[in-house]
Amino acid sequence: MDDHIKLNESWKQPLLHEFSSEYMVALREFLLQEKAAGKQIYPKSEEYFRALDLTPLDRVRVVILGQDPYHGPGQAHGLCFSVQPGVRPPPSLVNIYKELESDLGLSRPAHGFLEHWAKQGVLLLNSVLTVEMANAASHRGRGWEKFTDAIVRLIAAKPEPVVFLLWGSYAQKKAAFVESVEDGGRHLVLKAPHPSPLSAYHGFFGCKHFSRTNRFLEQNGMAPIDWSLPDVAS
Repeated sequence: MDDHIKLNESWKQPLLHEFSSEYMVALREFLLQEKAAGKQIYPKSEEYFRALDLTPLDRVRVVILGQDPYHGPGQAHGLCFSVQPGVRPPPSLVNIYKELESDLGLSRPAHGFLEHWAKQGVLLLNSVLTVEMANAASHRGRGWEKFTDAIVRLIAAKPEPVVFLLWGSYAQKKAAFVESVEDGGRHLVLKAPHPSPLSAYHGFFGCKHFSRTNRFLEQNGMAPIDWSLPDVAS
């Protein structure tokens, strides 16, 4: 594994095999070639693993799965659905805030910076961790999916119960192997349509995933997530 990678120690040993695998070597070479060709890659390299760095494996209580990083300037910083301070919250995140307001009565934040959630054990994991500027989904099929599949498997193997929030068919397929409490497993798997404007009105609004998450955590002796977001300097 590269020495400059920012990654919480709790992930390094469990993911050592992935970092040394052929697909990861090929992925690393692909990213170097893209940069050498003058392409702008998001997020910054030191933030590729920001979600893992902020949320140690032993502290993961909730998993939210996204697809790709935002591809606009200044948006992506390594957490799915989250944007950097000073950047207008994208439409899907606005809809997440609407559901939070409806479910928990929380007023909508003026920003889209979700690190407060990540630091409480909410793993905000994209399936693909990089993207070329202004070229959506440009790094799909390059190996990131294998890497993030390994992360989901690690979490599913944890002895402690975890809540998986699977919004949209992509996330639901990626974590389809996770056994829910309803099927005799120990994790809570909650599914809903994606919060994008195209699908939010088909069942994301009203899903009450945030209150259901906290109820499950408390029933299992864990602290609830503080879903409110403090103001941040832009």
